[in-house]
Amino acid sequence: MAHPVDAHVGRRLKQARTLRRLSQTDVARKLDLSFQQIQKYEIGSNRVAASRLYDLARILDVTPGYFFEGLEESTADPAPKDPTMDIVSALASIKDDGVKSRILTFIEDVAGVTVARRG
Repeated sequence: MAHPVDAHVGRRLKQARTLRRLSQTDVARKLDLSFQQIQKYEIGSNRVAASRLYDLARILDVTPGYFFEGLEESTADPAPKDPTMDIVSALASIKDDGVKSRILTFIEDVAGVTVARRG
């Protein structure tokens, strides 16, 4: 079983990678690793060395501390799973920008907010 810190760092890695629309293969290539190694980092079964964490932070344009943000909360009291990253992953896998735009409009309507769009 993964150590809680390793699992947390892995979740944060997956979150940053997904938000930047990078595949595990994309990140692995930049580090000269296999995508399976990135998978192992993300599930926490393999620990990320400090030097590798630094490289990941540079690739994902985050600070090394990003990977530890929220650690106290995640190890202290296991909260129910937040589906946000599942939603982001699913949206990132949609290739049709028109479909993505319609889904975003739907989410904005349900949430009662408007998201600033890049472009």
